[in-house]
Amino acid sequence: MPDELLRPTIGAGVDMSARPWRLMSQTYVAFFGGVIASTVIAFLNARRLGVPTDKRRLILVIGAAGLVLAAVVITLLADDTSTSSGIRVAVRLVAVVACLAQLRIQQPMDRAFQLRGSEYGSLWGPGIAAVIGLGLLEALLLALVVVAL
Repeated sequence: MPDELLRPTIGAGVDMSARPWRLMSQTYVAFFGGVIASTVIAFLNARRLGVPTDKRRLILVIGAAGLVLAAVVITLLADDTSTSSGIRVAVRLVAVVACLAQLRIQQPMDRAFQLRGSEYGSLWGPGIAAVIGLGLLEALLLALVVVAL
């Protein structure tokens, strides 16, 4: 009979079949894909890490707030004198800041994952899909905001 003191508890309640992604890799998705893409990736990764449901909802709330803030930034900067590159930089900055807040929520469970000594999954496929698909969706939504002005 194994000793209860030596039983691993770090992996308790975590599905080990789906490996999570590195946290800092998610910032690339935020920079290139925007708030929606990084929120979807952060939410999926939080589920893989075993983050509690209430904190996963907080990730979605931060993403929604980031999208609203990006729309506000576009509204404020979309005048005849501003350049589109300034708007893009501002929107990317909002996405990265929202992503950093989402990473902060995932961090304790990521540390527990690191202590288990498992390997991270590859974010290349899901990340590129999120950047292209969800990045285009966000660009269309924000373009509708500009057109509505």
